[in-house]
Amino acid sequence: MSSEKMYLLHRGLMLPKDAHSVESLKFAQEFTFQDEDVTVVVYPKSGTVWMQEILPLVLNGGDLTPIQTVPNWDRVPWLEEKRLALVVDKLKSPRGLVTHFPYHLMPPSFHSSKAKVIYVMRNPKDIVVSSYYYHKMAEFLEPPGTFDEFIEKFLKGKVLFGKWTDHVKSWRGADLGHRIMYITYEEMVQDLPAAIRRISDFLGRKLSEEAIQKIAEHCSFRSMKNNNMSNFSLVPKKYMNSDISPFLRKGVAGDWKNHFSPEQLARLTSVIRKELEGESFSLPWSLD
Repeated sequence: MSSEKMYLLHRGLMLPKDAHSVESLKFAQEFTFQDEDVTVVVYPKSGTVWMQEILPLVLNGGDLTPIQTVPNWDRVPWLEEKRLALVVDKLKSPRGLVTHFPYHLMPPSFHSSKAKVIYVMRNPKDIVVSSYYYHKMAEFLEPPGTFDEFIEKFLKGKVLFGKWTDHVKSWRGADLGHRIMYITYEEMVQDLPAAIRRISDFLGRKLSEEAIQKIAEHCSFRSMKNNNMSNFSLVPKKYMNSDISPFLRKGVAGDWKNHFSPEQLARLTSVIRKELEGESFSLPWSLD
């Protein structure tokens, strides 16, 4: 199938038609944010599903009901996807949402609200690897080609939601003050309870240490991989073929070391360094 049939082009960004439509993007633009809403913002393959697990548990004090009874795409729906219009009325305040949107595509009501944002960053080298395997198993996406070819697509922004550097720059440059919190995937891998504690404090939830440990246990990679409400096993194989690669593959930091050649690493590092030249923020990991 051609890319024109698979993808919708929205403000220069490629979005898969299976999950997005002109109507869903209009719905997102007209969405009314409430002051209590919490939106997790992530570039694709940077920890979206993980945060869909963590956020409702932090917001409700560790009650496991949502992660055991509601698929992740309905408990913390995507702002831009078709599904939001179907489930928005069932969401209880404080509502949790996720989005892959860059800052400039957020709707007007977001800017006029006090809604909070958690921006999750991940090492781009690991994003490339994770995204490569995702493109292999997701039947609604173009095949990735060779790993070398996919690196080039990633660097040119010919992937879902465009260039990683553009996405990071848009949100790191967002003037949101105390409304935004930045955290990395790597921090969450290294010490999940500490990450949950930070998220809890940011959202003013004041969770007990017992609740934090309970949430960390149920949001571990092993727990999520065994949870049918979180591991995408409910998605038919015509959309996601787990025989090719599981959706929740490894959940680690540093797997890029098993995939990049020295030449590929030099190429990616060179492009990203150039595109982030002059920015006021620094990356939390070495690109070398």
